[in-house]
Amino acid sequence: MASALRELQQQIDQCTICRDHPLNGKPLEHEPNPVCISSATAKIAICGQAPGIRVHNTGIPFNDPSGIRLRQWLDVTPEEFYDAERFAIIPMGFCFPGYDKHGGDLPPRRECKLTWHDQLFKLMPQLKLIIAIGSYAQNYHLRRNPTYRDYLQAQQKPLNMTETVMNWRRYIESNQNDGPAVLPLPHPSWRNSGWLNRNPWFENELLPALRQKIRPLLSR
Repeated sequence: MASALRELQQQIDQCTICRDHPLNGKPLEHEPNPVCISSATAKIAICGQAPGIRVHNTGIPFNDPSGIRLRQWLDVTPEEFYDAERFAIIPMGFCFPGYDKHGGDLPPRRECKLTWHDQLFKLMPQLKLIIAIGSYAQNYHLRRNPTYRDYLQAQQKPLNMTETVMNWRRYIESNQNDGPAVLPLPHPSWRNSGWLNRNPWFENELLPALRQKIRPLLSR
């Protein structure tokens, strides 16, 4: 299985589907630079939205102020965070998607999820915890899990990101047959500081539980 994962990673590293065979109608306007770190040993996967321009230019995930805040949330060092034996880093879109008309980042390209994600996570059965950052990652990972999917279907309306994160206790534990536990987080962008101020339970309750959950999983 490890060799199959290495082969798949090589295919992802060379992927140009969003530029050459787009599914969204409009091809990627710049050269693809997929940023994805799979792992046959890591028990934790960081699953966010898509790289920003700084990550696109460097090829290093979370190489920006958001990454500093995320590592503070996790209480891990950069050395731990970038150790592929400890963390897989698999965003919903592997390439920087470009800017919208307002200068914000576009949503993740659909090509990555439809082409690669199911294959990737099938080849990483050792994962114990998926940290799903933002609504795109949460929608994908929560719906892959039978227990969580049943819960979501029982709601009278779709949950927004805040409601999803507020229900974190439902997701942080998982039955063995349901696959890895999923913990939803907001994006660690500093633009979300207002959200953090309005939701003190996040830092007071969720983050201590998250740190307690991941520390035993960091052993190689």
